Amino acid sequence: MKSKPILNQIGTTFIPVSDIKRARDWYCEILELPADGEILFGHLYVLPMKGTGIVLDSKIFSEENTYKAPPFHLNTNNIEQAYQYMKSKNVEIITKIEHNHWFNFKDLDGNHLMICQC
Repeated sequence: MKSKPILNQIGTTFIPVSDIKRARDWYCEILELPADGEILFGHLYVLPMKGTGIVLDSKIFSEENTYKAPPFHLNTNNIEQAYQYMKSKNVEIITKIEHNHWFNFKDLDGNHLMICQC
């Protein structure tokens, strides 16, 4: 049996960030994760996610590299609760809740991200 050279799986998503420590602390606070993992090679932080991973990377950051459209969405079981939570954290929300299902926001570097009710 011949093995597939490329699997139909996403291993991780990279997010360009300007300040790796500041981004680590912000994402860990928003996701309620411990911010005690190691910053690798001075520019990478692997968020401890379930499923597909997220790696914050300050080496690839430039304003041109920030996401202008969400490259993925974070899941929630309650979109209203997630929306109010992000507002309470003073996150820049860039859409209202759309179709009772999702909304977009920006991280500290202006990356557009999404939260979607699963």
